[in-house]
Amino acid sequence: MTEIAYIGIGSNVGQPLENCLSAIRLLGEMQGCRIDGRSGFYRTEPVGVEGQEWYVNAAVAITTERSPQHLLEGLLALEKKMGRVRKEKWGPRIIDLDLLIHGKRIIEEEGLIVPHPRMHERRFVLVPMADLAPTLVHPVYGKRMIDLLGACHDNGQDVIPLEEE
Repeated sequence: MTEIAYIGIGSNVGQPLENCLSAIRLLGEMQGCRIDGRSGFYRTEPVGVEGQEWYVNAAVAITTERSPQHLLEGLLALEKKMGRVRKEKWGPRIIDLDLLIHGKRIIEEEGLIVPHPRMHERRFVLVPMADLAPTLVHPVYGKRMIDLLGACHDNGQDVIPLEEE
């Protein structure tokens, strides 16, 4: 059975835009996955750890035959292939791939929570998601991405379309 899943993508090490583009290409090559759409790219202020470079963030929609668990395993393997080393929570990263939504599934188990538990609080996730799928309804909150974005305060985090720089 196929599902539409949404993946958040971010990078702030090396060449962040190129890292995100490479991750999207590799995601499209992953067995059982097909890219169906992509948001624009956004330059975003880092959250959590001060003194790091700004991120480039985007979101992609994929059609996948993979279960949420199998898709997450693939995302983690792709991060590793691209050189991600997990050292510091919210620290700099060459690539970050987050499983945001997988169909209408609601999963809460060790190592996997779907939808992503904090996506509704993060402008760096909601701006690309509202760009990609503004009328997509969050499976837990029952609100559209565009409405979640309108209600998100996230301490005024800057999220700037790359085209406007």
